[in-house]
Amino acid sequence: MTGSLTLACLWVLLANVLALIPSRDNHWMRAYVLIALGIPLLGYVTYQNGPWWGLALLAGGMSILRWPVIHLFRWLKGRLRG
Repeated sequence: MTGSLTLACLWVLLANVLALIPSRDNHWMRAYVLIALGIPLLGYVTYQNGPWWGLALLAGGMSILRWPVIHLFRWLKGRLRG
């Protein structure tokens, strides 16, 4: 396993541990941190392992951080409708 995939596995473990800890802001601050760490990691995985692994990591990250993605799509839909 390459170093980038090892870091991606650690990112998934970190996301699960952070989800277990209670939060007053519904985990939004932790989601921002995970997004900030995940975007460069996604580029690193894609660079080192190819686009299929990058797409797999993107799908996995979107399933873990589904609420920010849902809110992004709702916001985009509202902006497109005017």
